[in-house]
Amino acid sequence: MEKNKIAIFEGKKVRRTIHNNEWYLSVVDVCEVLTESVDAGAYWRKLKQRLAEEGNQPVTFCHGLKLEAPDGKMRETDCANTEGIFRIIQSIPSPKAEPFKRWLAKVGYERVQEIENPELAQQRMKELYEKKGYSKNWIDKRLRGIAVRQNLTDEWKERGINSDKDFAILSSEISKATFDLTPTEHKKLKKLEKENLRDHMIDLELIFTMLGESVTTEISANEKPETFDKSRKVAKRGGGVAGNARKNTEKELGRKVVSKENYLKESESKKLLKK
Repeated sequence: MEKNKIAIFEGKKVRRTIHNNEWYLSVVDVCEVLTESVDAGAYWRKLKQRLAEEGNQPVTFCHGLKLEAPDGKMRETDCANTEGIFRIIQSIPSPKAEPFKRWLAKVGYERVQEIENPELAQQRMKELYEKKGYSKNWIDKRLRGIAVRQNLTDEWKERGINSDKDFAILSSEISKATFDLTPTEHKKLKKLEKENLRDHMIDLELIFTMLGESVTTEISANEKPETFDKSRKVAKRGGGVAGNARKNTEKELGRKVVSKENYLKESESKKLLKK
């Protein structure tokens, strides 16, 4: 994968790059698209000054990253991730920014609704997967897997584990014991980059992922491990149960459970999303 890519934004080019494992977009390019300013750099400098005066320090969410300039040289420019770009867009007084602001308001309202009625979040997620072309059976497994995962993270929190880093380590232990692959290795096998791994799993991969996490949750709830190291051993054991089941399944089927294929072929996905 190339480190620097070009994103098409309203028919214009917005430079972006990977930083800290997520996309960062050029703030100047976004300002140029939304304002059509003859000097987007000057516009951003003025906006950045105004934001700082209002107590909204851009330095907290912008990073100077090297991107290819019009002259072909790599030059440092202010970049922000998706959240940072949205914060900036909200401060741009431009007709072209209004659709984004309305969308952000709509998303915020829907989020409040989902907090009050969690069933709405599940229904919206189901509708999104249906629009992407996933089958009802796959969607049912995926949604069930989300619930299983939530139960597991709740259990880990009961054991005093709260950081995303620790969650990732424990999840990796379950995955290695279940599939003989870490999540990173599993994504590499499927040739995924930023995509959600579970959204590209085939049915059996989802099933064994759920099994490993469900068993881990049950063992942890029964034994109540008091340290992170003990929870890590529980994760290996829970994943091991799923791993043994996976190996037995492979013997019966005569093929591997882990697949290089994504659930949706790229051509099918693109075709459905264009509708």
